[in-house]
Amino acid sequence: MKALVFHEYGGIEKLKYEEFPEPVPEETEVVVRVKAASINHLDIWMRKGIRGPKIPIPHISGCDGAGEIVKIGKKVSGVSLNERVIISPGINCGECHYCRTGWDSLCPGYHIVGYQTQGTFAEYVRIPANNALPIPDNLSYEEAAAIPLVFLTAYHMLFTRAKVQVGEDVLVMAAGSGVGSSAIQLAKLAGARVIASAGSQEKLDLAKRLGADETINYQTEDLVQKVKNITGGKGVEVIIEHIGGENFKQGLYALSRNGRLVTCGATAQPVIDLDLRLLFVKHINLIGSYMGAKWELLEVIKLFQRKKVKAVIDKKFNLSQGSMAQQYIEERRNLGKVLLIP
Repeated sequence: MKALVFHEYGGIEKLKYEEFPEPVPEETEVVVRVKAASINHLDIWMRKGIRGPKIPIPHISGCDGAGEIVKIGKKVSGVSLNERVIISPGINCGECHYCRTGWDSLCPGYHIVGYQTQGTFAEYVRIPANNALPIPDNLSYEEAAAIPLVFLTAYHMLFTRAKVQVGEDVLVMAAGSGVGSSAIQLAKLAGARVIASAGSQEKLDLAKRLGADETINYQTEDLVQKVKNITGGKGVEVIIEHIGGENFKQGLYALSRNGRLVTCGATAQPVIDLDLRLLFVKHINLIGSYMGAKWELLEVIKLFQRKKVKAVIDKKFNLSQGSMAQQYIEERRNLGKVLLIP
């Protein structure tokens, strides 16, 4: 099969579109013919060698994808050949305390398709059978591929971790990103007033189209002061953040008393200076969030089935243009998800 592969860490020149052995399913696995895959920042960090545990080398990245089942392991039931499926990115043991209580991503053995395994940037991918979820009839393969990682992450941040309430003010930072565009829609669905922050007018226009009530250009406006003006000096109850660095620090000052800042990443800077006095005087809640549970992804898929939210797809590239697609994201040109089509 053809795949987008890197044999060593480095720049986009390390990505090679080449032949790779076609996967064969184990007894409890299936092989999916990939119809569409989407790129996440995690794929870029992996290729650069600056993120997380050891990965299989040579490596095929790609956590998100959708396609049809073409091979089924001997002990697999409940799925069929040629079934249209969306790939659930999180793999867990299903037996530990965290798995039994619905906290999949806290499983000690938790890993991600395309991270600790070979991924979806290929014509075929091998996954556990219970990671193959049916695609609603009203969704295309491309729409389905744009959903899993970002919508699961945003859903977990807003509902499970922040427990967002009707009428609260929610600040979504990096509103033009995959997580940001997902969080705007979900926060509006929850009945919150959404303030979107981004670094360009184009991204703020997208946020408005997705339902944001107010927008802030953090390049030209004082984010904290603008939040205070919008909220009558109160600040926001919830912040969705995954940039880190100075954006994180500004977020702390934009929070209301007893506000919750939920973070799932640090695309800009993972280390900050933190004045603890601000934390305890304002009763600030700092909440970490990592991926989410499979039941949450199933809830997200139901929302798509009912047309309550939509996939935000910016651009499509052929799989052979994978290096060009990753460069497009690294240059922060994307408004939503970027897809690779085998």
